Amino acid sequence: MARAFPRQPIVLNHVGGPLGIGPFAGKREEIFPVWRKAIQELAGCPNVTVKLGGLGMKIIGYDFHKRPRPPGSQELADLWRPYIETCIEAFTPQRCMFESNFPVDKVSGSYRVYWNTFKRLAAGASAADKAALFHDTAATFYKLG
Repeated sequence: MARAFPRQPIVLNHVGGPLGIGPFAGKREEIFPVWRKAIQELAGCPNVTVKLGGLGMKIIGYDFHKRPRPPGSQELADLWRPYIETCIEAFTPQRCMFESNFPVDKVSGSYRVYWNTFKRLAAGASAADKAALFHDTAATFYKLG
């Protein structure tokens, strides 16, 4: 669709939704390279921007909602880093934006923990790249201000 309508801006939600339930349960290591290849191919469409988040949803398969205590931001950053970094490398910060996906992600953690996770994931980025990831890309895509 992105190729058929190259002038239509498109947002890819939740890093493309790498599923981890049903027939995909327990196959994260097997599925990741397939997902990564698809992300890299989609990044070749300049009209596509990706939202970095949604990895706390039940369908992703981490089962955080089944724990007696939710994970902290460091654990989430460690688990999500391969997905977030793949997207940023493929799309560049100018076509990536962090997202909260609340209240859906609330089943796995708090709003504060999620944003602290994103700060950890962006810690090594330049000031310009952080501005893009946390603000500029969204403002540009959604034509805010």
